[in-house]
Amino acid sequence: MTDRAEISIVRWPGRTPSADDGPAALLAAYHLRTEGEKGQAVADVDELPDRYRTEVLDPRTAFADDVVLLALSGETAVGCLVLTKPADGSSEIKRLWTDPGYRGHGIASGLLGAALAQAAESGAGEVRLSVWKWRTGAVALYERLGFTVTDSWDERDQLVCMRREIGSRGPL
Repeated sequence: MTDRAEISIVRWPGRTPSADDGPAALLAAYHLRTEGEKGQAVADVDELPDRYRTEVLDPRTAFADDVVLLALSGETAVGCLVLTKPADGSSEIKRLWTDPGYRGHGIASGLLGAALAQAAESGAGEVRLSVWKWRTGAVALYERLGFTVTDSWDERDQLVCMRREIGSRGPL
């Protein structure tokens, strides 16, 4: 196994010049993998549905009202997470993704901890998220961090909706 640089979590865009490229490559990998898992494999970003292609091609605009967190290994973005600004006391976590070559090193947990802290700081009383049923590792991680399955707010088949009160276990 090769040594890896320490992982840092930063807000994007920010003052970290190494993160200028931002989450685009990570978002592309996330969306391409997700479409394939849904049985709608696409070869490249140009074939993604418009909504997802826009996120990849212009994340600064797509997430202008949200908090985007990046996990950096040295100068390389290896993980990302989007946290929506609170609405009705709730923020939502979206697009949690870790580069497959960096999994198993606590990156997703670090991003989630930073997101929960950010949500608490912004006044959210709860954080919610949705995850595909077949992503059992992600579901297990969310449950370990205090998220519980809740009634669905999204009618897509095989989507599991989860929530966690911010005060229930502290940010992390």
